[in-house]
Amino acid sequence: MGNSKNTTSIKTSKSNATSKPIASIANQITFDIGDVVLCPSVGNELYRLFNDEENGCLCFTANSKTYHYRSDGKVSRDDNTPSLFHNTLANRQAIETLYHGAPLQKTTAKTNDIAMPVETLKSIASEMDGASQALHDVGLLLNMIYREKINPRQAISLARLSHDSTNVWAELLYDTLGSVNNTISSVSTANVGV
Repeated sequence: MGNSKNTTSIKTSKSNATSKPIASIANQITFDIGDVVLCPSVGNELYRLFNDEENGCLCFTANSKTYHYRSDGKVSRDDNTPSLFHNTLANRQAIETLYHGAPLQKTTAKTNDIAMPVETLKSIASEMDGASQALHDVGLLLNMIYREKINPRQAISLARLSHDSTNVWAELLYDTLGSVNNTISSVSTANVGV
């Protein structure tokens, strides 16, 4: 048990020792004449600081405007956080994430998601509805012929009209199927139907 107390006191003294240097490092972040900096509140470019002797501060020019900063990167001493950041890879990544969202994950896997415009989907749905109504009508006609509700001459005329209608709908559906298969083949080797 004596060893566990010693271990605890060592850990405490180490944590106290490490917190002081972190605070002093944070206070040491300063900017100087000639530094290349990032300033996401102004833009996405790199800016080179120069001395503004008249105002006694550092500044850079962008978009025909001069921006003034203190040596700690803040606009005024009342600011909580600096507006300037040193041009480092870590700072560029952090700014990209904070200001433009998380970076896109690059993937080599092929996605099977297909995006189709709403108008295309409406057209496909309309053609499916029309074809289903034509098939329903043909079914009613065949039922009437079976039950002998119409005479042979009427059956021949209605059969011809039904044949023409089903041929038109079949051609429309084959064209739509071809279009859908072209879209599917852009992301997959599979096809639907013939």
